[in-house]
Amino acid sequence: MLCRQSFSTVISLLPKSSICSVQNIPKHSPDIMRGSVCFYSTSEVKPKKAPQSSRYKLVVVGGGTGGCAVASKFASLGKECVVVEPSDLHYYQPLWTLVGAGLKGFRLSVQPMREVLPKTCDWIKEKAVTFNPKENYIVLESGAKIEYQYLVVAMGIQLDYDKVRGALDALENDPVVASIYHPKWVHKTFPALQEFKGGNAVFTFPNTPIKCAGAPQKIMYLSDEIFRMLDVRDKTSVIYNTALGVIFGVKKYADALLKVVDKRDIKVNYKHNLVEVNHKTRTATFENLDDNSKQVYFQYDFLHLTPPMSSPDVLKKSPLANEGGWVDLHKHTLQHVKFPNVFGLGDCTSLPTSKTAAAAASQCGILHKNLSAVMSGKPTVPLYDGYTSCPLVTSSKHCILAEFDYEGQPLETLPFNQAREMRLMYNMKAHLLPALYWNGMLRGRWNGPSFVRKLLHLGLGRKPNLPSS
Repeated sequence: MLCRQSFSTVISLLPKSSICSVQNIPKHSPDIMRGSVCFYSTSEVKPKKAPQSSRYKLVVVGGGTGGCAVASKFASLGKECVVVEPSDLHYYQPLWTLVGAGLKGFRLSVQPMREVLPKTCDWIKEKAVTFNPKENYIVLESGAKIEYQYLVVAMGIQLDYDKVRGALDALENDPVVASIYHPKWVHKTFPALQEFKGGNAVFTFPNTPIKCAGAPQKIMYLSDEIFRMLDVRDKTSVIYNTALGVIFGVKKYADALLKVVDKRDIKVNYKHNLVEVNHKTRTATFENLDDNSKQVYFQYDFLHLTPPMSSPDVLKKSPLANEGGWVDLHKHTLQHVKFPNVFGLGDCTSLPTSKTAAAAASQCGILHKNLSAVMSGKPTVPLYDGYTSCPLVTSSKHCILAEFDYEGQPLETLPFNQAREMRLMYNMKAHLLPALYWNGMLRGRWNGPSFVRKLLHLGLGRKPNLPSS
């Protein structure tokens, strides 16, 4: 059996108690998942049962990356701030690419929700089911009503596996179908790759916005490396079927990735959108978006499925959403276009940038400034330039670090060309960024690398393209 260990160049940044080996990755079940939690913090916040009616100065809906970070920023409000989040686990999902390739243990990617939320704030462990921004309240699944002065929406993105016919059935029943986007099915990925004997390895990208748009490629490059280590690459076709018309949305990094797929002999099919999986015949059906949705069939011996995604259903039907179902924000201030006491950040919003944890980090600092201004009776300031980042892992040693803005222009932090495969970038992705996430961003102490960029570029880098106040 193939076994791989991650690099430890910066491992000292991580708590030793959080390190686990590839061999100890558990199969998914709710009880085992709770047993695989790592403990970083000594303080906890316990969930509070919602009374039938309550009122807070600030309500944060969502306990993911953006919600936790915002709550930490406003921790000084104490019990005037509440986080509404139904889950008792918090995941660092950017690590799941490496988990799927056997480079990291799943335990490094999860903590109890009670330990990542600020202990000064209230936590109500329920779902929000109704938003009424005209009257400044939300309704919970229990029927409880929470009034607010200010609202931050950070509900993340919804995984729509059910939009692909047969996908859920295949993920449940076919050992060679996996998906790194879900805590249950990321565990299937590395065992399936270990058992791969050759044939067609198919990787998909859907015809919807998704979080971490580089992840479907990252697991493909790491899988390709595994196939070479197993000595089966010469009898394997690695196929990337993407609904997009380009391999990556920013030309500088797309050009670099095209060189990677050419060097690795990876077949890329553009405008191919997965619509059905038949796990009994191991056939994946795609619609060709350039040919009147003509159906194209691929036999697979391994299938990595990236699901269609969308805004959470509760937001789609709310007054906060635009026509596409996303929370409708001013893209430079993060304030809602209709309701000035409502702000948002992260994957559930209309912000026209790539949906990543790096984007949420930059958005969090700007949201804090602008929401604080509104609370003080001052106007918002256009500060967000769309900064986002995608560490494009191309092997267990190398990574291309893509950083760019709303205009798709590179906005690189380091003073050299980041569109090259480098060990430094891999070590940052695998070791530094997880520590920065748990100990910096979720604590409200990390607003993205803009200050580092200014420092390393001596203040001479490209200025953000922002409207005047």
